[in-house]
Amino acid sequence: MSYEHAYEEFIQYHLDSRTGERRGRLERGHRHAEALFLQKVWWPMRGDFGDLHPEYEVLDWRGRSYFADFAFKPGAVRLLIEIKGYAAHVRDMDRQKYSNELNRETFLCAMGYQVISLAYDDVEQHPELCITLLRMVLSRYMSAAGPVDKILLAEKEIMRFVIGRSGRVRPRDIAEYFQLDPKTARKTLNRLCEKGWLNAVIHGTGVRKVGYEVARNILDYWE
Repeated sequence: MSYEHAYEEFIQYHLDSRTGERRGRLERGHRHAEALFLQKVWWPMRGDFGDLHPEYEVLDWRGRSYFADFAFKPGAVRLLIEIKGYAAHVRDMDRQKYSNELNRETFLCAMGYQVISLAYDDVEQHPELCITLLRMVLSRYMSAAGPVDKILLAEKEIMRFVIGRSGRVRPRDIAEYFQLDPKTARKTLNRLCEKGWLNAVIHGTGVRKVGYEVARNILDYWE
C-alpha cells in the first residue's frame, strides 16, 4: 500500500470514529506539520499507522482538555508526540503559556505518559535524526522480534551509555559495564561507527583506536 493511500485511510478512520469536538479538532488541528511528520518520519520508520492516534485528547492538571499531535499506544505503552514550531512554542509564547506547557508535560508524565517533542525544522530538514531518536525511544518499550532486533536493542543501550558518559568511551568501558569480552565490545563499537552513530578516536598519527565518541550530528541533536 502506498503512503498516500494509507494516510487517507488513517485520517478517514479516525474521523469516522469521532464525534463533536474530538472530530472537529482533528479536522482543524491536523495540518502541515503533522502531515509532514507522518510522511517524512513515521512512515519511513514504521511503514504503517498502527496504534497511532492523531489529535489525541488528554486532560491537563486543571482537568481541561488538551490535544496532543499524536499518541502512540501499543498495549500498555503511552507515548505522546508533539511537533513544535519555533514561532508558536518559543517566539510567540508568553510566561504563562510557557509555565502551562511545562506543568502539563510534568502532569502527563505523572499520569504515565512520555511526552516526545520534535522541532518542526528537524522534521522538515533532518528527518533522519528524528527517526534515529524515535527508534531509540521506542526500543525501550517494544518487544524484540528476533536476533536482529536484539542486536539493535543492544546497540541503542550502548549509545545511551556513551551519551551518559559525556559522549566518549573506551572499549574497556563498554566491556566492563555490559560484561562483554573485549573483542565483542570493539566489534560492536565498530559497527556503530559504520552506522554513523560513533566516530573512532585515533591515537596520534597511528591507526590504533583508543576510544569512541558520539558522532557530532547525533550529539548536537541530543544537546
